[in-house]
Amino acid sequence: MSLSLATQAQPIGKCSAWLDWLQMLTGACLILFMWSHMILVSSVIFGAGAMNALAEFFEATGMAQVGGPLIGLVFLFHFVLAARKVPFRSEQQTVMAAHARRLRHTDTWLWVVQAATAMVILIMGAIHMWVVLTDLPITAAKSAARIQGGWWMIFYLVLLPMVELHVGIGYYRIGVKWGFIRRDNRKNAKKFENILTVFFIVIGLITLIRFLTLTV
Repeated sequence: MSLSLATQAQPIGKCSAWLDWLQMLTGACLILFMWSHMILVSSVIFGAGAMNALAEFFEATGMAQVGGPLIGLVFLFHFVLAARKVPFRSEQQTVMAAHARRLRHTDTWLWVVQAATAMVILIMGAIHMWVVLTDLPITAAKSAARIQGGWWMIFYLVLLPMVELHVGIGYYRIGVKWGFIRRDNRKNAKKFENILTVFFIVIGLITLIRFLTLTV
């Protein structure tokens, strides 16, 4: 069976290189933010007081009011940069899936997973940020009430693995693309990425359970 390899040629130059660099930079910033965010939110595991104390610090310093919208802008900017290489049309997606099956290369499938999770995160992440930033200040009671009411628990059970898969793969692909991860250390880097992803998913699940059982 023949496979069409026809693609639209994209110009390569300084502009493309700068856009790639900006995509990497915004991606790295969002990775660090998501890991930090997970650690801070998981402070509720030690009690509502621990999370409220951290939230009050961010409120008092203005980091919640300024940092939240700023992260939202970085989030959207990163998506716009990454969208240059994402196959949106069905025929493009068909060709990409066919290439991935034919190549049978793990890193190719990682890119496919990252592109797919990006679509989910764009919608669900935007909803999450809007809900949180329009209901400041952040408190353990508000977060617990949201988890305990309606469909939000299911919402976060979907969003959590999507984010952690996307972030973990992003961390790995940044390392490969910019030379930090090479052929000689790639196996260990993949193993570390998998451990890191599972770790944050487990922490996230424990945090959700804590919110679910928290008295509000």
